[in-house]
Amino acid sequence: MKFAAPLIPATLIRRYKRFLADCLLEDGREITAHVANPGSMLGLKDEGLRVWLEPNDDPKRKLKFAWRLVEHEGGHFTGVDTGVPNKMLKAALMAGEVAGLTGYDLVRPEVKYGENSRIDFLLTGAGQRDCYVEVKSVTLSRQPGLAEFPDSVTARGTKHLGELANMAQTGQRAIMLYLIQRTDCSSMTLAADIDKKYAAAFEQATASGVEVLCFDCAISPQSVKLGRSLPFSTSPLSSSG
Repeated sequence: MKFAAPLIPATLIRRYKRFLADCLLEDGREITAHVANPGSMLGLKDEGLRVWLEPNDDPKRKLKFAWRLVEHEGGHFTGVDTGVPNKMLKAALMAGEVAGLTGYDLVRPEVKYGENSRIDFLLTGAGQRDCYVEVKSVTLSRQPGLAEFPDSVTARGTKHLGELANMAQTGQRAIMLYLIQRTDCSSMTLAADIDKKYAAAFEQATASGVEVLCFDCAISPQSVKLGRSLPFSTSPLSSSG
């Protein structure tokens, strides 16, 4: 997925009210950017971070910049836009490029199911069980090379695991897909210390037959692409990225 406009570098001043961030451009201007991320952004909102913004000239938009990336040491990036995973994965699923999720005839996003829920993707095909795919964007990393989810308590995420477990128990295929929007991680685990209820729901879901897939991203100021399949463990893995 290519960005609509070339990204420009800036320095983060502060993130506030969830969807706003003040940034300092390289030409000295201080601007306010939209933040397409309602989460805690733990470890990604410290003053002084180098960030990348997408400018726009749309007269209908009040804010003329959107925060897309955080740049880390060593030229690594984290994508902060939570809308990116589904946009990128829809195209990859339709092209049959997601390992473990090929061979389906139809990819339908945002399908109602369960108790007032919507699945990110429902995959169907002749001779195949229906496949329910829930996607979560992963941006937290508290030790080198290791990605974690969630970065805050997520009652919604816990509910989604329960819905997936119910589908698996009815004989359908249910997938929890974690998309790591970082280029500096080589494995993933749960941040059980942050949300014990989510970790417990995850254990129940996988025991019910929910499958887990984990991919990273190839990220640059030009584009975000689906990357490698990475190992997942409920116990923290030792990794150096």
